[in-house]
Amino acid sequence: MHPISGVASCGAQSRPGGRSFRSSSAPPDLGHLATKSLGQVSSRTPRAAAGDRGRAVTDLPARPLAGRTALVTGSTRGIGRAVAGALATAGARVAVNSREERRAREVAEAIGGDCVGFGADLGHESGPSRLVEATLEALGWLDILVNNAGMAMAADSLELSRGDWQRTLDLDLSAVFFCSREAARHMTARGSGSIVNVSSIQAFTPLARRVAYAAAKAGVVGMTRALAAEWAPAVRVNAVAPGYVATPMVEELVRAGRVDPVAVAARTPMRRMARPEEIAAAVVFLASDAAGYVTGETLMVDGGWTSWAGI
Repeated sequence: MHPISGVASCGAQSRPGGRSFRSSSAPPDLGHLATKSLGQVSSRTPRAAAGDRGRAVTDLPARPLAGRTALVTGSTRGIGRAVAGALATAGARVAVNSREERRAREVAEAIGGDCVGFGADLGHESGPSRLVEATLEALGWLDILVNNAGMAMAADSLELSRGDWQRTLDLDLSAVFFCSREAARHMTARGSGSIVNVSSIQAFTPLARRVAYAAAKAGVVGMTRALAAEWAPAVRVNAVAPGYVATPMVEELVRAGRVDPVAVAARTPMRRMARPEEIAAAVVFLASDAAGYVTGETLMVDGGWTSWAGI
C-alpha cells in the first residue's frame, strides 16, 4: 500500500542501503504534531533525524528581489503562504490571492510591508484577468508570477465524473495558463519577467486514483517548456515539482489516517517531508537573477523521491 492512500499503512520495502521497513497498520500517534513539524518526522532514530533537519533559508543574498513585484496565486496557506512570505522577505512587494478577499487581505497584512490581498476564483473564466488587473493597479507593474493555486482530486478513474475532471483541470491547468497569459502580456511589453509554476512529483510518479490531478500537473510541466520557448528572452518560465510537504492540509490527512508520515519518510531518501519554506526557497531562486539563464526547467524539490524506485 502506498503511504498516501485511503489506508494509512505501508508494506515492507527496502530502503536505499538494503534495510527494510514495515509500518504499523494502526494510525500513527499524532500527539507529537503540536510540537514537531511533519517535515521533521523521520524513519531514522531521533538522534540521526536531527542531523537531517533542513536549515533555515538564510543563505540567499540579502533582499535579491528588492524593487520587484510579485503575484502568488492561492497564497493564504501551505506552500503558497510560504512562497508569498519568502518573496516579501527577499524584498518584493507581493499580491496575495485567495477565493476569499477577506482572507487574502488578512494574510497580506500579516506578511506586512507593501503586500496587498485580492480575492479571485481562478477556476472561473474571468478570475485570472481580474486578478492580474487588480495586481497591476495596486503595485504598478508585475515582475514575478507564481502559479500555486490548485486542488487535489482523488477518485476511482472508472467512476470519475466529467464535472470533477473538468473542475480539476480548470484550476490546476487552465488557470495556470490564463494567469500566465495575462501576466506575460504585461511582462513582454516591459521586456522582462519571471513565471514560476507549481507542479508536483505526481506529474512524474503518479498515484492510483489521481488521474485528473496527475494529468493536470504533467500538463503544467509541458506548458512550462512551451511557454519558455515562446516567451524568451523577455520572460523566463520555470516550475517546481514538490514532493510530500508538511502543510496544514497534509497534517489534516495524517489525523484522518490517510497519510502515514513515517512511511513517507521511509520512502524518501532524505527521510522526511519537506517544509513549505524549502519549496519557497526554490521558487525565490527561480524568480531571481541567480536563475537568469534558467528557463523551461522543472526543479524537483522532493527529497530524492523521484530518484529512487522505492524497491
